[in-house]
Amino acid sequence: MKALAIAATGMNAQQLNLEVIANNIANINTTGFKRARAEFSDLLYQVEKAQGVPTAANQAIVPEGAYIGLGVQTMAIRNVHIQGSLVNTGNAMDLALVGRGWFQVQNTDGETLYTRSGALNTNANGQIVTADGYPIEPAITIPQDTSETVITKSGQVFVRVGDDANLQEVGQITIANFVNEAGLAPLGDNLFQETEASGTAIVGVPDDPGFASIEQGYLEASNVDAVKEITDLISAQRAYEMNSKVIKAADEMAAIVSQNM
Repeated sequence: MKALAIAATGMNAQQLNLEVIANNIANINTTGFKRARAEFSDLLYQVEKAQGVPTAANQAIVPEGAYIGLGVQTMAIRNVHIQGSLVNTGNAMDLALVGRGWFQVQNTDGETLYTRSGALNTNANGQIVTADGYPIEPAITIPQDTSETVITKSGQVFVRVGDDANLQEVGQITIANFVNEAGLAPLGDNLFQETEASGTAIVGVPDDPGFASIEQGYLEASNVDAVKEITDLISAQRAYEMNSKVIKAADEMAAIVSQNM
């Protein structure tokens, strides 16, 4: 009986859907986190009767056929790259991107990775780094006797050294855009990696046309909507229950057939 196998694919799909929702809810307070959405497609169809072919008497054309679907499969788990709300932290090294763009960081292997989390700091050498110690690209160093740091919407980094009356520029933050942000590979730790699907990074200056601006003293919150996730959670639970009831009904029907044979 095909219904057993078909309903089983539905249960597997809803279990995966539940796992995606659970991960979204778990990261509801993760800085710069982008919620994910599971997308599904139907499986191949079994043809019981084809349309558009002559009837047995060859007198007419069959207007519609009979196709039996064989279930559902996972097509993609897509990260939804929409803007998260801004949270005022008052910390001069906290930066939020407003619009499209990614901070560029360099991992320990020298590879460039990308993040929306602007929770930055300085290391022992004064270099601006992420919370995990990865330096941003291009590298910017803050002098040790700096009394004030100002970062503009366009990414220019100014510092006041000691009691100097004037600010001096020490670097320019650049950000990267991608043709297909959904094609970036999530690595964990708020980091993403360029792939063939995402296309190569397009590097530019913040606040230029098509690039995000920078807000100093803010962090971008997760774009997870708690109400929507709970609604999706209930929907997934109901769908799982319905598929389980199909399996139970198909099993009972098979038992009736076996008892009457």
